[in-house]
Amino acid sequence: MEATERKHLLDARLGAGSYRSLWQDGAGRIPLSSPGLDLQPVELATKSNHYCHAQTGPSSDCDLKKKRAWRQLWVACAFCLLFMIGEVTGGYLAHSLAIMTDAAHLLTDFASMLISLFSLWMSSRPATKTMNFGWHRAEILGALISVLSIWVVTGVLVYLAVERLISGDYEIEKGTMLITSGCAVVVNIIMGLILHQSGHGHSHGHEHSHDTSQQQENPSVRAAFIHVVGDFLQSLGVLVAAFILYFKPEYKFIDPICTFLFSILVLGTTLTILRDVILVLMEGTPRGMDFMAVRDLLLSVEGVEALHSLHIWALTVAQPILSVHVAIAGNADAQAVLKAARTCLQGKFHFHTVTIQIEDYSEDMKDCQSCQGPSD
Repeated sequence: MEATERKHLLDARLGAGSYRSLWQDGAGRIPLSSPGLDLQPVELATKSNHYCHAQTGPSSDCDLKKKRAWRQLWVACAFCLLFMIGEVTGGYLAHSLAIMTDAAHLLTDFASMLISLFSLWMSSRPATKTMNFGWHRAEILGALISVLSIWVVTGVLVYLAVERLISGDYEIEKGTMLITSGCAVVVNIIMGLILHQSGHGHSHGHEHSHDTSQQQENPSVRAAFIHVVGDFLQSLGVLVAAFILYFKPEYKFIDPICTFLFSILVLGTTLTILRDVILVLMEGTPRGMDFMAVRDLLLSVEGVEALHSLHIWALTVAQPILSVHVAIAGNADAQAVLKAARTCLQGKFHFHTVTIQIEDYSEDMKDCQSCQGPSD
C-alpha cells in the first residue's frame, strides 16, 4: 500500500460516526493463525476469499443471477404482451370493465417488466469515475418506477368503476367474459411459474449454508412476480364474477365492485417491494441482516479489542456491504486479524464487499464519543 493511501486511511479515523458501545464482553475468541507485531492500518475490499477479483465469488454469482433474471423477464414479457392483446379484445367484446381492468393491469405488468429489463442492462454496465459504485441501483429505481406505475393505473381504474356504478348504463356479455377471465387465470399461472424464484442457495468450497443473504431475490424479478400474483388474484376474482353473472345477469354491479376489491389487494402487494426499495435507498441495514450478530462476530476474533464505525448497507437487495474500523491488541498480527475477520464475515454473512481498517487499541477509546454504537 502506498504512503498516500496509508495517510488517507489514518485520516479516515477522524470521521467516525456516533455509536453505542462496541467493546468485548467476554465473547469466545476466534484464534489467529500466526500472531505478530504488524499494526499497520489495512483496508480491504473483497469480492471473494482472495485478493484476486478474477476468482469465482459473490460477484460471479450475481452476474449469473442477472442473466437468469433477464431470461425470466423476457419470456414473461412475451406471454404478457400476447395475452394483454387478447384480453383487451375480450374485454371490449364483453363490455366488461373488470376484464378491461385486468388488461390494464397486464399493461402495467408489461411496462414494469420492460423497465426492469432496462434497469438490469444498466446495472451490468461497468463503473466509471463519476458512477464509481457502478449502475447496480438502476434495478432499485426500476422496481420503484414499477410500483408507482401500478398505483397510478389502479387509481384510474377505481375512478372508472365509480363512474360506472353511478351511471348504471352498461351491459356485459357474460359468455365472452367467462372465457376471457378463465384464460387470464391460466396465463397468470404460467407467468408466475416463469418468474418464481426458489431462493435456495449453496456456498460451495466451504460449509453448506442457507443464510438469508444467499436467499435474496433479484428485486426486478420479485417486483414482476408480485405484479403477476396480484393480477392472478384479480383474474381469479373476475372469473368468479363471470360465473355469477353467467347465471345471474341482474347482478352486473359485481363487475365494478371487483375493480374496487382487487385494486386494494394489488396496492397491498406492492407495499413490501416499496419497503425494500426505501431501505436500500436510505442505506439501512439489509433485510435479514442482524447488525448485532455481525458486531459480535467481529469482536469474537482473537486480537480484536474494540471496533467502531461499523456500517452495513446494501448496494442492491442482493449485495450487502460492510465497512468497519477494528482496534487490535498490541501483540496482535494485523494481517492475521484481517484474514480471520474477513473469513468469518464472508463465511457466515456472504457480504458482496468488505472494507476493514486496522487500528491500534488504546484505553481512551472506551470514553470516546466517536467510538460508541448506534441506538436501537
